[in-house]
This record gives sequence, structure tokens and C-alpha cells, in this order.
Amino acid sequence: MEIKKENEITVKIKCEVNELCTILDKKGFNVVDKYTINDIFMIPNCMKEEIHNLTSREILKRAILIRDIDSKFKQYRNRMITFKKKEFNHNGDILNQVAINCYISNTDEAVKLFEEIGYYNIMNIVETNIVYGKDDFEIAIKDIENGDNLIEVETVANNKKIDTIEKLKKQIIDLKIPIDTTNFFVKKAEVELEKILNK
Repeated sequence: MEIKKENEITVKIKCEVNELCTILDKKGFNVVDKYTINDIFMIPNCMKEEIHNLTSREILKRAILIRDIDSKFKQYRNRMITFKKKEFNHNGDILNQVAINCYISNTDEAVKLFEEIGYYNIMNIVETNIVYGKDDFEIAIKDIENGDNLIEVETVANNKKIDTIEKLKKQIIDLKIPIDTTNFFVKKAEVELEKILNK
């Protein structure tokens, strides 16, 4: 089991993915990874009756995430069951988050297991990621299927230049890339779940 404590910011990009790739190339960044993520969100069956009385955040607090990461670029495949715990302030900014990961060999079997113990699949999010790096700073460009184009950057505990959210924000703003700086905490799972709840 792995416990990951890095914090992160996620913002919308205001251009096409290929345009941002060109901009980062010109700024001296290089591609360090490319991968796809298939996220399956499962919640308890007992929530079905009350689901339309809950916010997306309240629903996701109880969700189990079954994740499949496939990198042809670096030749790896990671499958895991994840439970995320997030602490928000009154503005909805993420103050702290912890991801508890349990690595598995088969996501289909994990889904079946959770169905047997009373969970159901509420949504699936598929995204393509291109990770650019320069020195110790990495930017993941996320192209969400039928969703937004985002970038995500994480704090790095042993790098004093980017070990806090405020330092991450400054690094991203200083790059002068086309991003929406009105929200540094775009919550992709909440955005996609809202679409489902509003159907």
C-alpha cells in the first residue's frame, strides 16, 4: 500500500493542447512521459436513493477509485484502488490531500469485487496526459475525453522552490502560459459528476 501526500493545483488551459505543447517546447521543457488514465468511480449502493440530494463533493467523499494508468512512452502499466481524502477551505481550495493506493493486477476483477460488496459504478473518466519537465518542475497536460483541457502540477517535498501551493501558483503564473488563473483547484471529478447528476 502507498500513501501519497503531495498537494496539487489544477487549472484550465485557454488554448488547444498542441498549442500549449509548442509553447512549453519553446520555454525549454521536454516531454518526460505520456500516458492514458481510465478512472472508474464506485460508490455504495445505499447512496442511490439520496444521490440527488447530495453535492458532487459529498458523493465523491465516499467514492472508491479504480484506476488504470498505461504509459507506452515509458513502458509501464499501473492499476490501483485509490481512496482520496481532501481538506477544503471555505473557498473550495484544497488545503491538503492524501491518496491511499493499493496496487492490483486486474481492474475488471476489482470492479466485480466492489460490486459484490455493495458498490456501483457511477462514472468513468478517461484522459490522455502529456508530462513536460524542466529541472525538477513537471507539468501534466490533461486532455479529458468529452471534457476540459487542464494542467496539473504537484508540490515536491524535497524541492524548496515548489513545496507549497503558493509557490506552485507563482511558478505557473511566472511561466506566462495561456491558463485560467481564476481557479487553481479545478476538480475534474466534480465537474464530470455534475454533468451526470444534471442529466
